[in-house]
Amino acid sequence: MASALKKKKRAEVSFSNLNKVFFPKTGFTKGEMIKYYVDIAPHLIPHLKNRPITLVRFPDGLSGERFYEKNAPAFAPEWLKTFLVPRRHREGHIRYILINDAASLAWCANIAGLELHPFLHRVPKVDCPTHVAFDFDPGEGADLITCTRVAFYVKAILDELGLEGFPKVSGSKGLQLYVPLNTPVTYAATSAFAKAVAELLEQQHPDLVISTMDKQQRRNKVLIDWSQNSASKTTVAVYSMRGKRERPYVSMPVTWKELTRLLRDKKKAAFDFSPSEAVKRIKRRGDLFAPVLTLKQKLPKAFKSTSPTVRSSAALKRYEAKRHFSKTREPKPSSLSSSSRKKKGSARAARFVIQKHDATRLHYDFRLEMDETLKSWAVPKGLSPDPGTKRAAFEVEDHPLDYLKFEGTIPKGQYGGGTVMVWDIGTYELLGGSHASGDLKLKLHGKKIKGEWHLFRIRSEDGKPVWLIMKSGSRAKALTARQDDMSVLTRRSMARIAKDNDAQWESRAV
Repeated sequence: MASALKKKKRAEVSFSNLNKVFFPKTGFTKGEMIKYYVDIAPHLIPHLKNRPITLVRFPDGLSGERFYEKNAPAFAPEWLKTFLVPRRHREGHIRYILINDAASLAWCANIAGLELHPFLHRVPKVDCPTHVAFDFDPGEGADLITCTRVAFYVKAILDELGLEGFPKVSGSKGLQLYVPLNTPVTYAATSAFAKAVAELLEQQHPDLVISTMDKQQRRNKVLIDWSQNSASKTTVAVYSMRGKRERPYVSMPVTWKELTRLLRDKKKAAFDFSPSEAVKRIKRRGDLFAPVLTLKQKLPKAFKSTSPTVRSSAALKRYEAKRHFSKTREPKPSSLSSSSRKKKGSARAARFVIQKHDATRLHYDFRLEMDETLKSWAVPKGLSPDPGTKRAAFEVEDHPLDYLKFEGTIPKGQYGGGTVMVWDIGTYELLGGSHASGDLKLKLHGKKIKGEWHLFRIRSEDGKPVWLIMKSGSRAKALTARQDDMSVLTRRSMARIAKDNDAQWESRAV
């Protein structure tokens, strides 16, 4: 292999450590990995062009450390094209790599970017996905054949709607299905559509399909992961190599005819494509995923108007039904709360609030800004500062964003009657997971507490879902008794708030 690949005078890639073994069981080397990406580049690059890329890097192959890299590293060459994307859950930007040519692809391969995970959108339209993605993930006892059965159930729904979908094996153990749109659409619409399909099939085939990530319920079932349809998530690219198994395999397009044959013959090994097999197949059959780039389709009309405002309005029905706003001065849901108004195109970090609430029992309400509402949990003992200490968190109804600054008293006899203090407030980063999956890794930047916490859902002994929240990383800074009994907005104590008997202390937005 040549020691450098040139596209333009400035786009020069030097290769290193070509003989380093990346897959010890087969002896597959870094040089072979780079050669595969150079060979496949003409077919792969159209699927990556102008899509921000997250790399999964394996500097020492499968036997060493692996890590996700979103930001282009500081040593990236000047000619490498990048794009600044606003962070979704804090201030600032991420400088994503764009793999728009063979030199960029080769450079990423040389820094051990074995796996390529693009977004479903192209820049600069970061809120407009080009397709819907269904990810079929087999639980224990299920396999590729099981995933294929579920994929055909999805295909039947698509056929009824006049939509065409294109399957590919993930290169790991599952299957993925892309429904190209290439028409104006939002993630709110594609996410709602994918979720509706997943939940419908879960109802129709409860013994085979699950639409939530509860691992205890996934044995012998296939998760239809609809949550991939998000502006903050990436999906492994077609033709990307995978570092999931002892042998190198590729995420490869397949046909419905081939999947029909799989259900008949049960020959799963035929769908394990090595890099060399992938190159031979694409030379013989061409790019089976090419229609994903150009085919224009539209979602059913019912999903076109799905927006964060519509979804938040529906989510707040439970909140509104529990309250008599002629008797309580808690914020009433509105089409656009004052706390959510911001200039068009501006980026703002997601916020959280912890409210100390002396109702029937003293507890703490933990709320996270998500999808134009506050996802809310009642935490009886509050967040522990000690790593590894789990505290029960009971999910309650979503609250409107204006509840971020609610402080005062709720009249006795009303739902949640008692004293409410804004105990802490600030912004947070979502380090991993999602609310839909029941697993949230958070970094809080509050006025009182800072650091990482893990909020996750489990099944209790009676079968009901329960959340736990636990400190991650180092211990949080201890608070004095005075700090624990002081509002971060007004510096009042719980007793003083109760005495003042007001509804809400007006404060500048956080």
